[in-house]
Amino acid sequence: MVLGESLTIGVKALMISANHALEEEEQLSEKQLGWTLTVSMVLFSAIFIMLPVLGTRLIENLFDVAPERKLTFNLIEGAIRLSLFVGYLLLIGQFKDVRRVFQYHGAEHKTIYAYENGDPLDPKLIDDKYSTLHVRCGTNFLFIVLFLTIVAHFVMDLFLPPALLPRIGLRIAAIPLLAGISYEAIKLASRNEDSMFFKISMLPGLALQRITTKPPSLDQIEVAIAAMQAVADEAGEPGAPEPPAAPVS
Repeated sequence: MVLGESLTIGVKALMISANHALEEEEQLSEKQLGWTLTVSMVLFSAIFIMLPVLGTRLIENLFDVAPERKLTFNLIEGAIRLSLFVGYLLLIGQFKDVRRVFQYHGAEHKTIYAYENGDPLDPKLIDDKYSTLHVRCGTNFLFIVLFLTIVAHFVMDLFLPPALLPRIGLRIAAIPLLAGISYEAIKLASRNEDSMFFKISMLPGLALQRITTKPPSLDQIEVAIAAMQAVADEAGEPGAPEPPAAPVS
């Protein structure tokens, strides 16, 4: 339910942002954005669910390996899926606009750290003191989902016939469950950041954030501060101490 609510809020924010960047006659309707998201989900399922399964099946056929070796091929499938994910992030990171988004992503993490620690929301202080890596990041969440798919798919394959369509269908159907477990995992990790177990288990997701977050500029941190304060005000939560007078970007 929380993931659904977050997705709804995220879609609304995307629509506001997109329409703000477009001319008035080019404004996106909710229907257009809905179709865009639908196509995106179909492409996601095709690339990150179906393609690894088909690639693994191709390897099975090429090397004529017995289908009983389920663990081996789930590891291959997981490796293909993770490689596609990392490759996708590296590819889009080459685009100037996406790199700017990654900088804002880093500014968001730094600002949230400062807010959570009760520090003044001063851009220079935030930039100097805090990291762009955060355990509750969506990148970390996605890595946990990808890792859990290896385990879950192996368990499912123990009880499933090797037919291709049921294999793909159940993998897609399992996404909400795996997403829910992953969401709870990052919440638990954020409450136990001093635990050696969580420090080690979260390292791969934090390493991936080095791709999806980049060092922000001070004016980007100012934008993140304004957004953080607006959210805190909307939620009726006490804000962090006000920053000292800072130049307007």
